[in-house]
Amino acid sequence: MSMGLCFVGKRDFSEFLLEYLQPRPGNFVSIEDGKVLGTHKGCFLYTFGQKAKLRNCSRAWFVVDKNISSGEVFVAPSRDHPALYRDLLRTNRVHWIAEEPPAELIQNKMMECNFRFQHLMALVPCTLTLNQDGSVWLTLAKPIRDLTAGQFAVFYKGDNCLGSGMILRLGPSVFTLQQGKNRETAGVNVPADEVTVQPTK
Repeated sequence: MSMGLCFVGKRDFSEFLLEYLQPRPGNFVSIEDGKVLGTHKGCFLYTFGQKAKLRNCSRAWFVVDKNISSGEVFVAPSRDHPALYRDLLRTNRVHWIAEEPPAELIQNKMMECNFRFQHLMALVPCTLTLNQDGSVWLTLAKPIRDLTAGQFAVFYKGDNCLGSGMILRLGPSVFTLQQGKNRETAGVNVPADEVTVQPTK
């Protein structure tokens, strides 16, 4: 979801959506410890990186993930929290301006180029991996903030636009990867019979 729509004007965007969509209440949940911090009127009102409106919280919290089926909106206590950063995504079938993928991508199944997913953002170096169904995996040179499913990844070589594809899937966040490494380290240092298996959420 975009942060806003130009034709809505200066009115509250959430209130505008609720005039047309039924509220689907759920919980705000801390990504760090799973604590419930408050409630909301629907996951569709929030996008990654957006400030969450939490009552009785003196610090600012930001949306880092959503579970549509459970209605949970996961939040983190920092605008630059590692849960907001990712370096991997998959698109749907790419629409190439030349109608076919670049020759380099067809031949090697991989190609370095640049991309953006917002109109005003700077181009970011990435590597594309072509899938049999015409979609691509996109791997970034370094993680960036606020990648969001449903937005379009647009690919460039120099100043030339090559094509675009809708973002369907996101790789794990930097925070998730850090948590995995921490568990692996704990597993090395703790005797095997004392390692606690964490339940899947």
